Amino acid sequence: MKEMLFKKLDQHYDEMVEIRRYLHQHPELSFQEQRTAAYIAEYYRNLGVTEVRTGVGGNGVVAKISGGKPGKTIALRADFDALPIQEETGLPFQSTTPGVMHACGHDGHTATLLVLAKILFQMKDELAGEYVLIHQHAEELSPGGAKPMIDDGCLAGVDFIFGTHLWATVPYGTVAYRKGPIMAAADRFEIKINGYGGHGAQPHKSKDSIVIASQLVMNVQQIVSRKVDPIESAVLSIGYFRAENSFNVIADQVILGGTVRTFKPDIQNMIEMELERITKGTCLAADCDFEFHYHKGYPAVVNHPEETEWLAQWANEIPDIENVEESVPEMTGEDFAYYLENVKGTFFFTGAKPEGVSVPFPHHHPKFDINEKAMLAAAKTLGLVALRAAKS
Repeated sequence: MKEMLFKKLDQHYDEMVEIRRYLHQHPELSFQEQRTAAYIAEYYRNLGVTEVRTGVGGNGVVAKISGGKPGKTIALRADFDALPIQEETGLPFQSTTPGVMHACGHDGHTATLLVLAKILFQMKDELAGEYVLIHQHAEELSPGGAKPMIDDGCLAGVDFIFGTHLWATVPYGTVAYRKGPIMAAADRFEIKINGYGGHGAQPHKSKDSIVIASQLVMNVQQIVSRKVDPIESAVLSIGYFRAENSFNVIADQVILGGTVRTFKPDIQNMIEMELERITKGTCLAADCDFEFHYHKGYPAVVNHPEETEWLAQWANEIPDIENVEESVPEMTGEDFAYYLENVKGTFFFTGAKPEGVSVPFPHHHPKFDINEKAMLAAAKTLGLVALRAAKS
């Protein structure tokens, strides 16, 4: 079965590339992916798959393939939303939608799962178990698509779930795994400093919100360096600082915001509390008001140990994979976390560094690209793990 799976996937690699490039040319933002969802559903129906649900939790699509023999139910997930970025790759299949780009590899994830599903459908009479193909919308924007899809029943009857991310900063031919936490909880916050504006030549008659907000930015940097155990991991980054004014006007108001990344809930809660406390103290010292908003986003992605061990063991059997290594935890976030809170499974990285590039552009960059051969490696890895887990 393994050799048949690999052979069929090799034969359909060109189709995988074609699908990826089509999706790359026609990206859609989170919660706006109607055309992409319709494309996915039509692909399954054209295959002859009869169990296809659309509108799952929003724009999600779920297909189900039943094997001819008894076994476990395995879910495989791919996300399909894009980012609000103007593409600068110059690729012949560059995005045709101004200001929207697949800058994280979700087009590759979708192409990988669609072609893998096609092969599983061709082999269904020989397969054990059932296979649930979860095509998820809105991974990039919290509250995300995973949780509403779960609430809408996409994991009903599922025994195990597996997913991968094509990772452009990791060399092609690598599968990177990790037991336990592999990606961080991803929160966001916004703070509004309400000063008292005035003439730039008369600062003594104002409360300069830019100076106050600047002090706050420096003060909150001490939370991670002085409140978090150095053995633990945490990130607090300011992402924007807005105070549009004329050159001779002292700003009445500043709005700033950023992100917090953690692995442990107690550290997450402490940073939220300290961030608000320091904001209050800074504004009290400056005699001004503030508004504080903290949004807890995706929880940490925590892989289950046994299923991760399966992945690490079986990935070594794949010819396209030369290196199976333990990954360091990533501070980036992923709403695959919600699936793993409900079902046992694992999430891993498939190396997708472009060929001939010494330093690849990172994810979410306007010049981001992937090595398309990584899709084939990902399909073989997910496929083999699914076949084996179904018989576990």
